[in-house]
Amino acid sequence: MSSTSDARINWYHSPIERKVLQRLTARSDWRGLRQVVPQLALAVATGAGAYYVARHFPWPAAAAVCYVHATIYAFLGLGGAGHELSHGTPFKTKWLNEFFMMLVAFLTWTNYIHFRASHRKHHQYTVHAGLDMEVVLPLQLRRFDWLFAFTANPFMLYHVLTTTARHSLGIIKGEWEERIFPESDTQGRRQLAIWARTLLIGHLLLAGAFIYFQQWILLALVTFAPFYAGWLNFLCGFTQHVGMMPNVPDFRCCCRSVALNPLLRFLYWNMNYHVEHHMYAAVPFHHLPHLRAAIAHDLPPASPGLIAAWREILAVLRRQQADPSAVVVAQLPDMKVPEG
Repeated sequence: MSSTSDARINWYHSPIERKVLQRLTARSDWRGLRQVVPQLALAVATGAGAYYVARHFPWPAAAAVCYVHATIYAFLGLGGAGHELSHGTPFKTKWLNEFFMMLVAFLTWTNYIHFRASHRKHHQYTVHAGLDMEVVLPLQLRRFDWLFAFTANPFMLYHVLTTTARHSLGIIKGEWEERIFPESDTQGRRQLAIWARTLLIGHLLLAGAFIYFQQWILLALVTFAPFYAGWLNFLCGFTQHVGMMPNVPDFRCCCRSVALNPLLRFLYWNMNYHVEHHMYAAVPFHHLPHLRAAIAHDLPPASPGLIAAWREILAVLRRQQADPSAVVVAQLPDMKVPEG
């Protein structure tokens, strides 16, 4: 592959009947609303519960309920609602998709303009070295990564604030940003800056109102909610690619699917079906279980749960400390691994 601009990867796709695929790619406003409205309502409910507890009980009880709230809140971001909405597939009606995309992006301090551009490349070049800089393998998890996932992440807060401020000034920095927002893309750069300003001004006004009315608890429930207690979202999200094989044209080898319980599938928007999602990205989240059933004969077995997936991940991460080339070799039906 001579350059990032003309690179093409001939991805393998499990065979599926055209009529079946057409049915599975159908979008539905009802299914989108049935997912996003209850999820937002759950976040509001946990926030309301934390607000009530903070006003009537000692601070340890309030801290515990805030922790539960932030755990749920994290799935509104790019590890759940924000990710699928960025694909534009949950709703048949475009404005509904854009409305909820902007809503969850604002709530979670997400620049969805940046993520859409980056994620498009991620799907196009999934974990191919030098081409996909959204997810770079091998990836090592350090002890403080675990600490921040289960507590608060001040470095993420600092990164989000400084990056948002920089984008609000129209400053593009780094190889990846220059690639996904080239100088010729004036419209993309303008949209990036406008949304960054929206985030900064909007959250500044909200935080100012919370402070003015002495509603300090709302800072924890809204302003800083995306920056603590992200542990469950962390555990789900890092199963997608960590430890898998880079630089191969087969999503079955570079992505991992995991069997999860109904509650986690709901919060995570079925992204545990990650091989399937990458292979047929136009299929909406609610049809991914049906897609799995249609092509299961051609896929590796899904990891039988989050604990089993992490046992596999931690084992390969230990091996990579001595041998960075160590990977999980997917159990393909034909037992062949495509060459890059």
